[in-house]
Amino acid sequence: MGLRLHNTLSGQLEDFTPLESGHVRMYVCGMTVYDNCHLGHARSMLAFDVVQRWLKASGYRVTYVRNVTDIDDKIIRRALENGETIGALTDRMVRSLHRDADALGIERPTHEPRATAYVPHMLSLIASLEHKGFAYRASNQDVNFAVRKFVGYGKLSGKSIDELRAGERVAVDDGKHDPLDFVLWKSAKPTEPQEAKWDSDFGAGRPGWHIECSAMACELLGESFDIHGGGADLQFPHHENEIAQSEAASGKPLARYWMHNGFVTRDNEKMSKSLGNFFSIQEILERFDAETTRFFVVRSHYRSALNYSDAHIEDARTALKRLYTSLQAVPPQAEPVVIDWSAPYADRFKAAMDQDFGTPEAVAVLFDLASEVNRSRSAQLAGLLRALGGVLGILQSPPEVFLRAGSSVDAAQIDTLIAQRQAAKTARDFARADAIRAELLAQGIVLKDSAQGTTWEAATV
Repeated sequence: MGLRLHNTLSGQLEDFTPLESGHVRMYVCGMTVYDNCHLGHARSMLAFDVVQRWLKASGYRVTYVRNVTDIDDKIIRRALENGETIGALTDRMVRSLHRDADALGIERPTHEPRATAYVPHMLSLIASLEHKGFAYRASNQDVNFAVRKFVGYGKLSGKSIDELRAGERVAVDDGKHDPLDFVLWKSAKPTEPQEAKWDSDFGAGRPGWHIECSAMACELLGESFDIHGGGADLQFPHHENEIAQSEAASGKPLARYWMHNGFVTRDNEKMSKSLGNFFSIQEILERFDAETTRFFVVRSHYRSALNYSDAHIEDARTALKRLYTSLQAVPPQAEPVVIDWSAPYADRFKAAMDQDFGTPEAVAVLFDLASEVNRSRSAQLAGLLRALGGVLGILQSPPEVFLRAGSSVDAAQIDTLIAQRQAAKTARDFARADAIRAELLAQGIVLKDSAQGTTWEAATV
């Protein structure tokens, strides 16, 4: 049985078949770069990093597009508050985004388009929608999409237009014909900086948020592609609006499969900048190592809610240490293992990942395999453990590097004390040897003796 994934569009688990044999085209909504990324952003990037890694491991060629929104009300406001240009702010935030993503081992997408580079494509799409009667020029000089003209509106959220309409509140002077209508082109305001305005046949202005993704996705992947992803909060209205404007223009389905990752919560409340209950990725990485943070995220299923706490991340580190400890006990092979997917552990791992990217079950296989490595001391199985871990972006560091992470004691000092301890044991001064072990343990360092010698690691907090 091949890959099956949960399609938000149907609400069901479906067999995955790409439009083009052997090639998957995937678009994921990226960040609006007015501030540093927080853990909720990391959750989405990591979820789809695992998706693309598994698709590649399954033999597919993947074209992965993750956009950057670099023009937006929040960006304009933040740039004005900071006294800097929009370009300076967004360039700085993109560098921060890349630093955070690289630290977490998130592979770069094939394309990372910025919205401002695709304004001509957006204008062309808006003109097409106006020509086909789906867009209109409002009294306030905006160009809006007429939602009721698109027959399929609501198919992603599973609600009718009237149900959606009941929850909308829009001011009477915003120029909309219907409260559900959304802006495609925002007319320029006199107070906005010049760099936030583009000339067009609709007048000076800038694109609405929804049209950005449609233009970039269709330009880079075609009018129809395989997977469209993003956070659960984007399902409505953003993705619903993307479907409406894209399919109204092309007459073709935008994406065959829609995937949405779950929220990150703190005290069971959605973590977000607007609520002020978030941690930036940088803040978390100042307290916990990057691989532990990654493992904390990816060991949960991408569609489930992920509740953040220090205790949960510390538990993730303890679990990850168990995997690394099994690798440390076996000398590494000279060449990396080529995974035989028909072998027992690999077959179980594949079955888990093929069931809607089931990382919790896949991680359980890694722990079973680690136990077997501990029993057998098989270099082949240890190599398989490392290779399967690589599919999730973990277990790629030398074990001693990970296990020593977090120690505030100088490594050379520790090695000196280990040598002194060994000399004491040779001299049968076991009291001195025990005292050195206790001294290091008091500093958070655990010694492990084996036939290969003594190794050390930072104690679990």
